[in-house]
Amino acid sequence: MKSRESLLRLKEFQVAEKRRQLQQLQTMMSEFDRMAKELENQIIVEEKKSGISDPNHFAYPTFAKAARQRADNLQISIRELKVQQDAAELALEEAEAEMAKAAALGERDSQMRARA
Repeated sequence: MKSRESLLRLKEFQVAEKRRQLQQLQTMMSEFDRMAKELENQIIVEEKKSGISDPNHFAYPTFAKAARQRADNLQISIRELKVQQDAAELALEEAEAEMAKAAALGERDSQMRARA
């Protein structure tokens, strides 16, 4: 039953790949979150230096405006990655279920051969 064994190996590979993709998404999200927090801290420092905390003020620091925009963009990216993470988690569950089915079929075949 080489085909069952190769099918099981394929399913195991697919599960491992889905787990790797999920881990990669989680790593990206945490890195983006860390970067956004750093930008927020830089914005606070810049606002304290200038004494202006209103982004609509004409003399609001240019660096703070740019950092605020980058932080906002990172938050948008985090939300988009969260959607991808949810989809990856669902795909992982499906791949694990398929792997379990393949393992069950392989187990059933080995029991049938043992009886014969």
